[in-house]
Amino acid sequence: MYTIATFNKIAPRGLELFPSDQYRLIDANEAGAEKALAEADGILLRSYKLRNIDIPPNVKGIGRAGAGVNNIDVEQCTEKGIVVFNTPGANANSVKELVLTGLFISSRKIIRGLEWTKELSKEDDVQKLVEKEKSRFVGPEIKGKQLGVIGLGAIGVSVANAAVALGMEVTGYDPFISVEAAWGLSSEVKRAQDINKIYQESDYITVHVPLNEKTEGFLNYQAFSKMKPGVKILNFARGPLVNNEDIIKACEEGIIDRYVTDFPTKELLGYENVMTIPHLGASTPEAEENCAVMAATQLKNYLEYGTIRNSVNFPHCVMERNGEYRLLVGNKNIPNMVGQISTVLAEAGINISEMINKHRETIAYNIIDVEGPIYDSLIKKLEEIEGVFMVRLIKPGSTEKQR
Repeated sequence: MYTIATFNKIAPRGLELFPSDQYRLIDANEAGAEKALAEADGILLRSYKLRNIDIPPNVKGIGRAGAGVNNIDVEQCTEKGIVVFNTPGANANSVKELVLTGLFISSRKIIRGLEWTKELSKEDDVQKLVEKEKSRFVGPEIKGKQLGVIGLGAIGVSVANAAVALGMEVTGYDPFISVEAAWGLSSEVKRAQDINKIYQESDYITVHVPLNEKTEGFLNYQAFSKMKPGVKILNFARGPLVNNEDIIKACEEGIIDRYVTDFPTKELLGYENVMTIPHLGASTPEAEENCAVMAATQLKNYLEYGTIRNSVNFPHCVMERNGEYRLLVGNKNIPNMVGQISTVLAEAGINISEMINKHRETIAYNIIDVEGPIYDSLIKKLEEIEGVFMVRLIKPGSTEKQR
């Protein structure tokens, strides 16, 4: 029986995927984080901060119900052979809808108009006053305007396609666009080879890139100084992608007409040109459910079959079951690792039914189906191979069809 620890509220449809006769669920908020970690084979979370927490070796996988994993110490997990999953695309529609809202409210002075009309309750002739003052809230249409999309993952592609449908001229920038994302992108979206093209030509810029050391604060004054005066910036990805001090300065200088962000901070509040939304990008019942189901499915399939989909630190690796026992081996991506693993199995008289080896940068991962039995002494020999950092054995009995 596997134990799954939840560190945030996870939508019931996701938790229902873990049958009670095979899984035990433990709520870290009720049991305590230390106890939950000590007993967990797998972890499900959303925004709970696992950074600076020593994760014990019994944890095999972590499912993040969302796209960003900056709340997880991925490097530590990789060193310990813990597979970290995220759910790219599960909340894409929810975020896309809010980005479109951001486009509209940054262009038309809708929010200001709403706030003003609240003050009219004591006026006698509201209609007359509205007709007199409505010109204060005039704003342009988005149709025909230039939208620059930085980052063409699931959300970026969804936003770009929706903007095309709304009549905008869309240019996307992503030097690392995946084949799958490219297939889903409208043919009407132009591709920028240089991010400066986005800066120089866009009336609106929306950012959809992950937060890491290379992207933190990349939208700064140097970038803003290259943009068209009056540009509108939308950030529904991660707050630290934008340098707050620099964007306030750019707003005050008239370079940026509006900054719409889903990540309020104290320093951003109170500025007329800054519109802060209380982190609502993925806050829909549909998105929370989609993320929960996707994260749970990926974690479940890894625990039961060793298959890896949508990991941020291990390679994609899927193979149908073809033997009694399944060995999972994680190792450094260096020469002769497969040969050494195969030799250890051959010396033990173990026949390999089927094997797959995949790598991702410095990490390699193997799924090896064999005819058993597999003893602890063999597992120990595999673990002793220099460069191997994780060995798991899945015994006979897992016959449920993979999802």
